[in-house]
Amino acid sequence: MAELSTLARPYAEAVFRIADSSGKLGDWSVTLTDLAHVSVDPTIAEAIDNPNVPSPKVAGLFIQVLAGRLTAEAENFIRVLAENRRLELLPEISAQYEGLKNDREGIVDAHVTSAFPMTDAQLAELAAQLEKKTGKRVKAQISVDPELIAGVRIVIGDKVIDGSARAQLTALEAALKH
Repeated sequence: MAELSTLARPYAEAVFRIADSSGKLGDWSVTLTDLAHVSVDPTIAEAIDNPNVPSPKVAGLFIQVLAGRLTAEAENFIRVLAENRRLELLPEISAQYEGLKNDREGIVDAHVTSAFPMTDAQLAELAAQLEKKTGKRVKAQISVDPELIAGVRIVIGDKVIDGSARAQLTALEAALKH
């Protein structure tokens, strides 16, 4: 079976084109995030996976859970996904949409893992350095991993900047073995 990312791509691109042309990138971002959250709820996920539950009923569950928060376009989108048995793709569609939206807005996601909690000032300084390096605004997500010993590990797209003590020790160990 094709990978989820491959199956989700056309849906994410279609929603992005609709949102971009109508100037509603932010609104669709919220909608897709909400839909993705609903799709992973155990009860909803069970209905999605059950071939005996008709697709209009599954779509109706989404519409009911998010009553009053979905536009007519969003409801139609849910119905299309349900008819094509693609509702399980919603988390991936949402993630790909965010990537397209960030590209349009000149934003990059940076996943920063630090050995210790960072202060707001340290985070702002790091973000400024990353913005200078990437030429884009940086939206950083921070996590703490004491196993790094010291320093930070930054992942931006497929690029990794590993300034952790753990990485330096690993490199030293490899150099000493050769």
